[in-house]
Amino acid sequence: MRFLHTADWQLGMGRRFLDRERQGQFDAARRDVLGTLGRLAVSEGCEAIVVGGDVFETNTESARTVRQAMEKLRGLPLKVFLLPGNHDPLNAVSIWDSEKFRAACPENVTVLRDETPIEVRPGFEVVGAPWRSKRPTSDLLGDLLSGLEPAPPGVVRVAVGHGAVDAVAPQADPVAVIRLATVRAALAAGKAHYVALGDRHSTTEVAPAVWYSGAPEPTAFVETDPGNVLVVEIDEADPARPPRVTPHRVATWRFAPLESELRDAADLQRLHEQLEALPDKERTIVKLRLSGALSVTDKAALDDLRRTAEDLFAAVVDSSRSRLEVRPDDADFGALGLSGFAARAVDDLRETAAGPDADAARRASDALALLVTLSGRAS
Repeated sequence: MRFLHTADWQLGMGRRFLDRERQGQFDAARRDVLGTLGRLAVSEGCEAIVVGGDVFETNTESARTVRQAMEKLRGLPLKVFLLPGNHDPLNAVSIWDSEKFRAACPENVTVLRDETPIEVRPGFEVVGAPWRSKRPTSDLLGDLLSGLEPAPPGVVRVAVGHGAVDAVAPQADPVAVIRLATVRAALAAGKAHYVALGDRHSTTEVAPAVWYSGAPEPTAFVETDPGNVLVVEIDEADPARPPRVTPHRVATWRFAPLESELRDAADLQRLHEQLEALPDKERTIVKLRLSGALSVTDKAALDDLRRTAEDLFAAVVDSSRSRLEVRPDDADFGALGLSGFAARAVDDLRETAAGPDADAARRASDALALLVTLSGRAS
């Protein structure tokens, strides 16, 4: 038997570096990928879709976001199981109990509200460990698995959980972290035959029958392998055998970190070529980590390159670890023909740019670069 494992849709997620137009495109991609994974599940012969938490970014998402998501799932010839996660816990203000969700939820969609196994069809069960608050006081998945009886003979059981596993994220909350030893013991006891996890946005095999699917669309630069869903196949004749897990890439967006050391015009040309080579620019968010030192003239050229990139890419952001300096020299200003007040202002800015105050130096360098740019356009 086969099912599709996905998680961390986080519908309604905003990214502060996206303008209104690009944010709308980002939202549309996160919604449209639901249709993609639904079609994939059907084409792969899956019997169900299990979602390992964080379906919505918050419990306060709009009725439009809810309706559009549920419409993507409506009419699929298979059941869809949604687990409340840390972003959308099953608490007093839960989106799962709202009128907007109840009105939009199709018959083939089930919310995993408690720890009771649910029959998908005879011989196939799904059971989940829902979050009921943003700060659990125990290992929710461990509590679920510890309390379960072994699956009846001839029954394949999939457990769905959300959160950090100690073997993958040892720095996680020691109270709520999922303990892999507990999961392994439950698998060995036949309490579950596969554990579908959410929370980690990168596709990760924790153990042969324990996986994070990752987010179907990327959300941040730190993710190492986002943008996938998993088709899981379990041998019903021998469910204790490790399942066959096949990742399928469904993402259409990309977060692209780009590191470059800049010293002269040749380095700028290489950076231009790197940016030019990136595909699907309108769906790519670039983070620039720049180091080195440029003249004011070359910094002006970099600013022009960046403005062009900002028009082409979904967004261009700066890494907090960028260490690019601007060092004005005589060649930057010799051809400007400045005199009087303007010449004295340039001298003052150059002195500040070479001074010990890093913030003041940066502002002065930016002002000098702007002067060079404007003078070049005027000529």
